[in-house]
Amino acid sequence: MYLDKAKKEEIFEQYGTSKTNTGSAESQIALFTYRIAHLTEHLKKHHKDFVTERSLTKLVGKRRALLNYLYDRDVNRYRAIIKALGLRK
Repeated sequence: MYLDKAKKEEIFEQYGTSKTNTGSAESQIALFTYRIAHLTEHLKKHHKDFVTERSLTKLVGKRRALLNYLYDRDVNRYRAIIKALGLRK
C-alpha cells in the first residue's frame, strides 16, 4: 500500500502541529495533496481508469474546500500551508 501508518504520521508531523493531531486543516490538506500526487501519477499510466479520475476530482474538491475554510479563518495559516506544499507560486 502506498500510504501506510508511518507515512501518514510523517506527513502529519511535518505539516501539522503534531503527529497525533490528524484533524487539523493543515494535516488534512497535506494528506490530500500526497494522495492527489499519487493518483495523478497513476492516471498518467492508466488514462482510461475513470473511477480513479473521479476519485481524484473529488479529492481536489475536498482539498479546495479545506483551503477555502482555512483562508476564511486565518490567512497566515493558509499562506503558510500553500508555501510549504508548493501549491502556488
